[in-house]
Amino acid sequence: MAAPSSSDRGYAAAVDALNTLQSNAATLEAIRKNGGKMNDLFIPEMVEYVSRIGYTQDDLNRLNVVHITGTKGKGSTSAFCDSLFRQLDVHKPGGQPAKVGLFTSPHMCAVRERIRINGLPIPEDMFAKYFWQVWDRLAENPQRKHEITPLRPVYFRFLTLLAYHVFLQEEVDATILEVGIGGKYDSTNVVPKPLVTAITQLGLDHTALLGNTVEEIAVQKGGIFKKGAPALSWARQPGRAIQELERVAKEAGTQLETVDLRPEISTGDIKLGLPGVHQRSNASLAVVILERFLESEAARAVFSAPSSSSEPSQSLAEWQRRGIEQARWPGRCQTVPSKQDPQVTWFLDGAHTTDSLSVCLNWFVDSQLSSPAKQKQRTFIFNCTNGRSAPELLTAVLSRIESDLEAQGVSPSSGDEGGAYPRARGFFDRVIFCTNITFSSGGWASDLASKAIDPNDLSALVVQRDLESAWKSLLGSGSPGPEVLIKASIQDAIGHVREVARKAGDGVTQDVLVTGSLHLVGGVMAHLKEEGSLDDALVSTVSP
Repeated sequence: MAAPSSSDRGYAAAVDALNTLQSNAATLEAIRKNGGKMNDLFIPEMVEYVSRIGYTQDDLNRLNVVHITGTKGKGSTSAFCDSLFRQLDVHKPGGQPAKVGLFTSPHMCAVRERIRINGLPIPEDMFAKYFWQVWDRLAENPQRKHEITPLRPVYFRFLTLLAYHVFLQEEVDATILEVGIGGKYDSTNVVPKPLVTAITQLGLDHTALLGNTVEEIAVQKGGIFKKGAPALSWARQPGRAIQELERVAKEAGTQLETVDLRPEISTGDIKLGLPGVHQRSNASLAVVILERFLESEAARAVFSAPSSSSEPSQSLAEWQRRGIEQARWPGRCQTVPSKQDPQVTWFLDGAHTTDSLSVCLNWFVDSQLSSPAKQKQRTFIFNCTNGRSAPELLTAVLSRIESDLEAQGVSPSSGDEGGAYPRARGFFDRVIFCTNITFSSGGWASDLASKAIDPNDLSALVVQRDLESAWKSLLGSGSPGPEVLIKASIQDAIGHVREVARKAGDGVTQDVLVTGSLHLVGGVMAHLKEEGSLDDALVSTVSP
């Protein structure tokens, strides 16, 4: 793509240029069919990209990096760390505030959400300014060691490169880097001396890239361990993952430290800023990450823990309590009352694996049983990424609803006592399977545009029809169950919810669960932001 003229180098043009770096559906499918394994060129290429925009690897050490990977909870753990950082005392000349950078993926509504400073997405003008600097430097320094290395890296790797540039130029005092996929070959894994590395809960995901067992995946994730840097892991990993992580840590020149639930967090007495029992492990890990960070000489030059009267050492200090209580992470177990339709409440969670969907449904079912309404209707809006198993994902959904309702003493629906999912089948009033396309016109919001889906599959609603078939097959015979609809866009799905709410009237509460895909959740949030239900930081503007 040719560079736009200097008069057209704003944020929108930057996003359009960035979108040209996305891999299309055909490329992704070819990678899957060929085994899709990461290759040994990934890190040397990324180091070369860093050099081509004017930095050395040692320059990246100035970012004072906390590096986090895992299968589940890496984004939430990063959010807890970010909140904890902002509770620390700062020692800078003239009383200047600290700057803490946060790089995560994916974004919900705007790509600039991936690069944050002090908890807020960088402004559009800042994104555009640094984006075009990186874009131009790569063109001005085109020499590459390997012919197959593209002039500019693909979408995620370019954003990682951009994050390095932004954080170095803005002189952040600490940086949280969330790995994209895996760890060993990830574009975030070129910082020679991170101050702390950490691994959240492991499970089976991205198996075509990372391996078919948790042990193989652990080796890939453990690739972020570095000599002399504390290497942390959630203690209750499946299989023999811990043993593999211990081996990888030793080979890297460090020692694995496992982290279990902090007693004060495990009791539930502290109300975490991110809801859900599953967040207790992420909060516990984040607390230890910050403790190890503060033990480093580089960290102590800028930060220190506020003095606290909390004793003994097992007790969380007040700053730690505030940090985990004030943490926010959009699109993960998030409740958003609608400003436009007061009777509608949106429950948003980007769960997209069987394990995370089980956790999501536990959160939603608990919210429903703990706040009964005389008249309530429930809608389930769902989509999944092409290549994921519709029956497996929907089985996780229905199984969790069934087990939670049974545990709470909820009786099966009349006539369904002997059928499949006798309690879960009547839990939702309607189920909507829709694409991730933003608008009814078939267009995408520019920040949400995706080339990863075959346009023919989109137009034929292939995934949505597979989901519909799987849902009906799982429920089998018995009472009809919920109404099942297919919608071609997120705007169509939202419009249907609003029409249902209008017909039902103000006296009927409408609770809508959106899950299965972070891109789906992000699209819904874009509409909620447009109507004023979410602010620029994607925090609800309406009190529950």
